Amino acid sequence: MNSAVTISLDAMGGDHGAAVVVPAALDYLRNDPDVCLILVGNEALLREKIGGHSFGDRLRFHHASQEVGMDELPSKALRGKKDSSMRVAINLVKEGVADACVSAGNTGALMATSRFVLKMLPNVDRPAIITALPSIEGQTYMLDLGANVDCSAEHLFQFAVMGSEQVSAVADISNPRIGLLNIGQEEIKGNEQVKGAHELLAASSLNYIGYVEGDDVFKGGVDVVVADGFVGNVALKSSEGVAKMISHAMKESFRRNWLTKLAGLAAMPVLKAFRRRIDPRRYNGASLLGLRGIVIKSHGGADQLAFENAIGIARKEVLTDVLSRIASQVEKHLEKREGA
Repeated sequence: MNSAVTISLDAMGGDHGAAVVVPAALDYLRNDPDVCLILVGNEALLREKIGGHSFGDRLRFHHASQEVGMDELPSKALRGKKDSSMRVAINLVKEGVADACVSAGNTGALMATSRFVLKMLPNVDRPAIITALPSIEGQTYMLDLGANVDCSAEHLFQFAVMGSEQVSAVADISNPRIGLLNIGQEEIKGNEQVKGAHELLAASSLNYIGYVEGDDVFKGGVDVVVADGFVGNVALKSSEGVAKMISHAMKESFRRNWLTKLAGLAAMPVLKAFRRRIDPRRYNGASLLGLRGIVIKSHGGADQLAFENAIGIARKEVLTDVLSRIASQVEKHLEKREGA
């Protein structure tokens, strides 16, 4: 194998399946000569969609006879879909055939299957989902985004350690600023879990800046925002809704009459730059941290550009050795607390 990084793709997962994954894979291979991709799914269908394109041993196929539905129960997918494109793609990571896996499939099924197949890193209790969000300073990373509804103070502390190391590696930020999401910045605010996590983080060697509020995610001043999965997911979906609302309102305003249409035409370069900056496709690709393998969750409705971005994140995590770095940092912080 000549490629430096091999990534397995769940080609049947997501809202669009192979219709998006195949062209995204082809385009990515054209732009990055140091990556090998394995398309996992209905091999006959995938070969048909590939057509006459050839990348030698940089593009391979691995047949899987089943698919996981987007609304399928995680337990059903785990027990009854052992030959699903999702399960097989994850198995390839466990077997060492692939360095990472990317799937746009059912989030719950992906998390449950990944945890069952790959297991957890030492000293990590639960996996967490992290992704980047646009901010005034560029971007802010946030976790957990839905993997864990209820979290203890210890879980939040582990998320902070994992998030800090992942962002340090992937975003090349030395000593990332960590903030704990709360309903205020005052010491007296927050539930017991958040207050407990605050004490653990304040006593650690992480670059912890204290409590942050929802608007700080987008204002900047913080690199990693830590929350439980319930709060994190609500914040993520709320931000996506606000972005869509702003886009819709701007379109309506510029289409009101011929004067506003003319103003819109004049402002087009600025509008395009703004749209590009907040384009969720360019932030697509959430990492499932804490596993003994790299798994990237693409948005279920991702288009080609978005899925390519998710592949890029997988490649970056492999090259920066995120797994080893996270395991080392979690152990370091645990030993420091035990020795205190």
